[in-house]
Amino acid sequence: MNTAVTTRKQVNVFMSDVMAGLNASPKYLQSKYFYDARGDALFQQIMHCRDYYLTRCEMEILSVQSGEMAALLSGDQPFDLIELGAGDASKSFHLLKALIQRKSLHCYYPIDISANIIAHLEETLPAKLPGLNMEGLNGDYLDMLQMTRQRSGRKRVIMFMGSSIGNFTPPEALQFCCRLRQQMNPGDVLIVGFDLKKHPAIILKAYNDSQGITKAFNLNLLHRINRELGADFNTDNFGHYPVYDPLTGSCKSYLISLAEQTVRIGEAGTVRFRKDEAIYMEISQKYTLEEIHQMMESAGFKPLRHFHDTKKWFTDTVWQCL
Repeated sequence: MNTAVTTRKQVNVFMSDVMAGLNASPKYLQSKYFYDARGDALFQQIMHCRDYYLTRCEMEILSVQSGEMAALLSGDQPFDLIELGAGDASKSFHLLKALIQRKSLHCYYPIDISANIIAHLEETLPAKLPGLNMEGLNGDYLDMLQMTRQRSGRKRVIMFMGSSIGNFTPPEALQFCCRLRQQMNPGDVLIVGFDLKKHPAIILKAYNDSQGITKAFNLNLLHRINRELGADFNTDNFGHYPVYDPLTGSCKSYLISLAEQTVRIGEAGTVRFRKDEAIYMEISQKYTLEEIHQMMESAGFKPLRHFHDTKKWFTDTVWQCL
């Protein structure tokens, strides 16, 4: 399986989602479709570009404080570590290494919607971490999480890092955490990475980087629709526009139609765009510690510890399932 749609069913679902979004008012596209092979590569570039501080902050936390985090997580029996949206595991690598040294890890289950990412991890990670027992899972987070629950009665530690929780609106994030709680047993642990509210200029620059990588990442979804659904988007006719509201903590990205135009989406029909009309692409929500506590406690978790980078721009929070 690849994130590119390959079966007739996948094509139909992708087409249905695209047409529903582009015929809505306002128009939108689902961010889960960002991640084809080209999207994967662009996102890796985003994480390492100089304006995108989130990766550096979380990497600092995990590279410096993984020993403390491993000590907090470890108990009498080895546990399973499940990572939702593992990516290249460059950050979780440090925690995995510390857990292996403590003999606390039974099995590592990286879960990702990208088959490319899972194949890469299965090929490279065991060689980098001798003694690592792992099984990559490609698919929906909650479906794969349920699979791991059925395999053993061991304690599980679930990681949701990189501010991925920010891809939900706050009500959606609460709902997602409640659904995670339903898949967990009392005593299981959840680690969630949150990007914290800070000066608006710092945040906005991270989503409008000077190298134009985020712009290319957003426009790549139009290229994917062209390639996989037979559309005829001219990406030169769309601009990238991010906005940040410091009161709500909501950072949103849009593509803006630079001209009045009509786009054919394969055999499904055409979509008209007004000049300056927006397509809503994604959200990256920022939080205060108080907002984080309110949400996580409402979902059925109690705090164990918060790990911060030195600037306190980011936090990896550790919660226990009640």
